Amino acid sequence: MNLKNVLKYLISLAIAGGLLWFTFQQSHIDAADLWRKISAADYRWVLVSAILTIVAHWSRAERWRVLLEPVVSHRPSSLDATASVLTGYLANLALPRAGEVARCGTLYRLSGVPVNVSFGTVVAERLFDVLMLLVLLGVTFLLEFNRLSQFFIEFFGGKLPQGSSGTGILLLAGAVLLGLAVLGWFLYNRYREALGRHPLYQKVSGFLTGLLEGLLSVRKLRRPGLFLFHTALIWTMYYFMSYTLFFSLPSTANLGPLAGLTILVVGSLGMAAPTPGGIGSFHLLVGQVALLYGLTSQDGQVLATFIHGVSTIMIIILGILSLLVVLLRRNHTGADVPTNTPAPINAER
Repeated sequence: MNLKNVLKYLISLAIAGGLLWFTFQQSHIDAADLWRKISAADYRWVLVSAILTIVAHWSRAERWRVLLEPVVSHRPSSLDATASVLTGYLANLALPRAGEVARCGTLYRLSGVPVNVSFGTVVAERLFDVLMLLVLLGVTFLLEFNRLSQFFIEFFGGKLPQGSSGTGILLLAGAVLLGLAVLGWFLYNRYREALGRHPLYQKVSGFLTGLLEGLLSVRKLRRPGLFLFHTALIWTMYYFMSYTLFFSLPSTANLGPLAGLTILVVGSLGMAAPTPGGIGSFHLLVGQVALLYGLTSQDGQVLATFIHGVSTIMIIILGILSLLVVLLRRNHTGADVPTNTPAPINAER
C-alpha cells in the first residue's frame, strides 16, 4: 500500500470517527446505556435477518453470474461467485472502494475469470443498483411526502420564510431547477463547439456515455428476466433485513413498513459514503431520519447502531468463511489460478 492509499484510508477513518462521535454526542447516549438496550433485544429476529442477509448475498452472486454469461466461456460456480462477493464486502470494511478489486481478484483465483472482464460487469451491476436506489428514493418521497417535507423545513429552520409549506418549497425548488436547465440548454447550444474541445467536457461526456452503455448492457444478456428477478430479490431482502430488526427492540417494534422503506433508502445513502463500512455516515443519517417516526434521539441511535452492527457482524462472519473457501481451494489446486481457466468468448461466436 503506497502513501496515497494510506492517507486516503486515514482520512476516511477520521471522517468515520468524527461522524460517529458527533452522532453519539447529539443523541446524548453513552456506551453503557447503548449496550443495555441492545442486550435486551429479541435475538430471534436477528436470526431471521441473518437468513435474509445470506439470501441477499447469494442473489447478488447469482445476478453477477448472469452478467458474466455473455463474456466468459464457462460461468463460475455459485459457491465461487458467492465467496467472491462476500470477500469483497469484507475488504470494504477495511478500505472503502477496495471491495470491487478484491471481489474480482478472488473470482480470478477461484474460477480463472480475468479481472478486467469481471470488473466491467461489476461496474454495470453498480449502475443498476444506483438506478434502483434512485427509484426507491423517488417512491419513498412520494409516499412520505408530508413527513419528509416537514423534516426538511425543521432541518433548515430559520433559513426558510415564515409560513413556508412543503409544497411551496418544492415548487420553488422545481422552478429554480427548471430555470437552470433552460439556461444550461441555451448556453450549451450557443457554445457547443467550444465545449466539445474542452478536456473536462470530453471526460464528462465520455463518463456519461459509459454509464448509459452500462445500463443498456442488460440487452446483451442471455437471461435478462433472471437478471431483473435477482435485482428485485436483492433489494427486497435488503428491505426485510433491516425491517425485521425493528421487532427486536421494544422502542421500534411498532414502526410501520414505510418507516422500513425510508430507513432502507437513507441507510443505503449512508453506506455509500466514503467511510469504512459506512461507519458514522450510516449512524448519522438513520439516527436523524428515525426522529420522523416519533423515536427519541437515543432510540434512533440505538436502532442505527443495532442495524449497522448486525450487518457488519454478518459480513465479518460470512467474509471469513469465504476466505477459508479461497484458501482451501488454493491448497487443493496447488496454484493461485485453476487449471481450467476460462477465456472470454470470441465476439464472432
